Amino acid sequence: MKIHYLQHVPFEGLGSIESWAMQHQHTLSVTRLYQNDPWPLLEDFDWLIVMGGPMNIYEESQYPWLIEEKQFIKQAIAQDKTVIGICLGAQLIADILGSPVYSGKYKEIGWFPIELTTEAINSELFRTFSSQLTVFHWHGDTFDLPPGATRLAYSEACQNQAFLYGNKVLGLQFHLESTPASVTQMLQHCSDELVEGQYIQTSADLLASDQHFMTINDVMNTILDRLAVLGF
Repeated sequence: MKIHYLQHVPFEGLGSIESWAMQHQHTLSVTRLYQNDPWPLLEDFDWLIVMGGPMNIYEESQYPWLIEEKQFIKQAIAQDKTVIGICLGAQLIADILGSPVYSGKYKEIGWFPIELTTEAINSELFRTFSSQLTVFHWHGDTFDLPPGATRLAYSEACQNQAFLYGNKVLGLQFHLESTPASVTQMLQHCSDELVEGQYIQTSADLLASDQHFMTINDVMNTILDRLAVLGF
């Protein structure tokens, strides 16, 4: 399988998804938007993964490539590609599907639980998971549920944490791909965001538990396996 991903900053890569892809001998390619890489042809990949980043989806004057990126993701969805959006990526998909993206009531940075909806628990992607999962968050913006999408998860701080649109478009506001190395990179570049807040942990908290990382990476791998097997 050919997987293409969009990377917005040098310090937010695929994380554990890269190991999963290599293990299954999938082909990886990338557009690094921060260095103006060229766009691939739509026929050159099967999956599109849209990664996170510290920018907001509406900062087009500061990041003009956002305009082209939104059009590219829209075309991939229209071409029936499997599209996975993580954090900023989920916000971009929500925007493309017609939902507003805006500053949330709370910033979430750290390890906090999400609750799976009944629809998620009954879905092929999330079945067998616990109804509550502790996952890694690093976001300030949020989005309304896109028209026609199924809400999969929510938290105390954020009502829309994940959604599925059709059978091929998955948006995850949280991070399941994070590793100690990737979080360390985020801390090196974005630690100024760790201000006092109800849902903001310390840098020590973010790296305190190896088990947390192992658990979320296992969940990520399972979701990717099911996407691949089910042909979503």
